[in-house]
Amino acid sequence: MSVWNPDNVRDVAESVGIASLADNVVEELARDVDYRLAQVLEDALKFMRHGKRTTLSTQDISNALKVLNVEPLYGYESTRPLRFGEASLGPGQPLYYVEDEEVDFEKLINAPLPKVPREITFTAHWLAVEGVQPSIPQNPTAINHAELLPKGPNANPHLAAANGLDNITVKPLVKHVLSKESQELFAKLSSALIDETNSEWQNAALASIRSDPGIHQLTTYLLTFMAEKVTHSMKNLFVLTQMMRATEALLSNQAIYLDPYIAYMVPPVLTCCTGKHLGPTHQPSSNASSETLNGNNGNGHGHGSASLAHFEVRDIAASILSFMCKKYSASNQSLKPRIARICLKQFLDPNKPLGTHYGALKALLLIAGPDGMKILVVPNLRIYDEVLKEALGDESKRAEAERVLALILYSLDQLERARSAARVNGVGDLETRRERLVEKVGDVVTERLIASGRWSVAQILLEIDVSL
Repeated sequence: MSVWNPDNVRDVAESVGIASLADNVVEELARDVDYRLAQVLEDALKFMRHGKRTTLSTQDISNALKVLNVEPLYGYESTRPLRFGEASLGPGQPLYYVEDEEVDFEKLINAPLPKVPREITFTAHWLAVEGVQPSIPQNPTAINHAELLPKGPNANPHLAAANGLDNITVKPLVKHVLSKESQELFAKLSSALIDETNSEWQNAALASIRSDPGIHQLTTYLLTFMAEKVTHSMKNLFVLTQMMRATEALLSNQAIYLDPYIAYMVPPVLTCCTGKHLGPTHQPSSNASSETLNGNNGNGHGHGSASLAHFEVRDIAASILSFMCKKYSASNQSLKPRIARICLKQFLDPNKPLGTHYGALKALLLIAGPDGMKILVVPNLRIYDEVLKEALGDESKRAEAERVLALILYSLDQLERARSAARVNGVGDLETRRERLVEKVGDVVTERLIASGRWSVAQILLEIDVSL
């Protein structure tokens, strides 16, 4: 082991103002300096070996000094090559040093000040929510390399080919995220749901969506597929029915956590429930108006006319909305009042068709229940009486008006069952209060109540009228 040159120790001591040092002190300091340098080099070599390198760098020395809790050296990591000068202290004793760059103070003083760096701040954002990356500025986005090429009349047409971008194709996101098996499963599910020729495939697809826990990766893609089909197939009742059944099956799957997706599932279902025109454009047949629906409990499952098939889609959609409100109101407290408010607005809009009124009323009955009907619907029946009179007088609208009227009577029956009021005996008592009933619910509903003998329902309505 070599000992550090004692003369170097004396030179450093003289530079800091120590004129004389004893020989034994100089030797001890030289040995200590030699030990410290060996220790630094030893740790620096460790960094070099861990870096898979064979050349020692200044960064290795700095890392070794940090590990030894020694202040690191500054000024030796510049990319500018160092300039070494030579000075002679005597015969055979050259001294090398790093030449300092001469700085003109006038230029340094007159030079513009550098820009003030930004203050360091921290913020949090969602990188992904349930596997979906939000489109916010903080998240990276896929770069289309074709957009980086120059465009315009002077652009080189061969530049794209030179960069290998002449035949570039944009692949859908599903190809990059899902496995090949999941892609095939999604393709089979989507094709089987809208296949009108094979009912077995349809049932198998619905059963898979209802019970298979492995489709959790396909949740967002299935929801997007359902929403697109509802949007672009408003005249195809088969597709709308299948999408509602698929939605119902997905909601029944106990292995999938759907709370974050409920807000995206409501619009397609609400469209099928209160949409203006569902199914192909048709003209109701003349004998369809003769169909009386008082005996179907307002469920709208009569098949007297093909033009009334869209009521079945509205029934399914209304039941799905009710299921959503019951199951997910705890995690989304505004879900139930928001849907009820939208349905009430659709029901009271006289410019909407009767199909919209039926779907909105059915959803209100299932979501709000008898108490909600008493508060939301019953006070507005007098205003809605004008819509019913006009529709019943139109031969082309009579069948749909009968559907809506049957649903109103059914909702009033539910109110009577929930209230469990004492029945009123005799027609005479009801006839004497006819004017009060007309003021409460209008002429059309009053006539049907009298004709069907719903004495207890009339009594409840009169009691509500008195309490109001």
